Amino acid sequence: MVKKLKFSSCGHLRSDLVKDLNFGKMKHCHTWVFHSFNGVLVIGPLLLLFLVAIGSGYFYNAYSFPEPIVHENENRTSNLSGKCNFFDGNWMPDESYPLYNASECPFAEQGFSCLANGREDKEYLKWRWKPRNCEIPRFDVHEILEKLRGKRVVFVGDSLSRTQWESMICILMTGVEDKKSVYEVKGRKITRQIRHLQVRFSSFNFTVEFYRSIFLVQPGAPPKRSPKRIKKALMLDKMDDISKEWIQSDILIFNTGHWWTPTKLFELQGLVLPD
Repeated sequence: MVKKLKFSSCGHLRSDLVKDLNFGKMKHCHTWVFHSFNGVLVIGPLLLLFLVAIGSGYFYNAYSFPEPIVHENENRTSNLSGKCNFFDGNWMPDESYPLYNASECPFAEQGFSCLANGREDKEYLKWRWKPRNCEIPRFDVHEILEKLRGKRVVFVGDSLSRTQWESMICILMTGVEDKKSVYEVKGRKITRQIRHLQVRFSSFNFTVEFYRSIFLVQPGAPPKRSPKRIKKALMLDKMDDISKEWIQSDILIFNTGHWWTPTKLFELQGLVLPD
């Protein structure tokens, strides 16, 4: 179907972060890099801990990931070897979880809050991911807030990305004394229709943003004589029109791989079409 999708428009990412991105190959990056057809993550070591904490349900659901590339000079513990696969492990019960209360976070959508919608038990929240051959340092919200000073963190994808974005904000808010110093820049409420949301942590001078872009590329008109059910095609050589807004970021997280499957896409006359 699609052998390779090159992110040519991402060449303008801050030069100290990423030179070039594509699904099949990653070139230069001074932070942690994960690469697979299930998505591209370019993250710092501390954000990795957050993603394991909030994205655990997504990662656990049968997606297979290659081993991450780990630079040994960035190891945070003696047990974190260069060969550690963070996605090979087991769920362990941990009474110290969850890391935040979704019912008290103004950025957590009520529709995704089980407790707010009547679930009575809380045991499903008390699980910690334990890699098989290494240890992950416990999430230190104060350290991460300091590391993110002056930075721009961007999530790009669908509702999965949006809920991960919400969770990150909620976790980080637990370390902020003045909750009013955390706000959506334009005062917008979270809805699926808004393509861009930007939350600012003014006390630490950084933002955490979300862009809705399911396929990351532009839609186009379907080819002539295509079935009536086909409403659009995907233009693989053209990035989404809002991509120019997210490329100037310090940490950029894509979530798109689960849309690129044979059950959702097919090829017709050399074009990739959403089913």
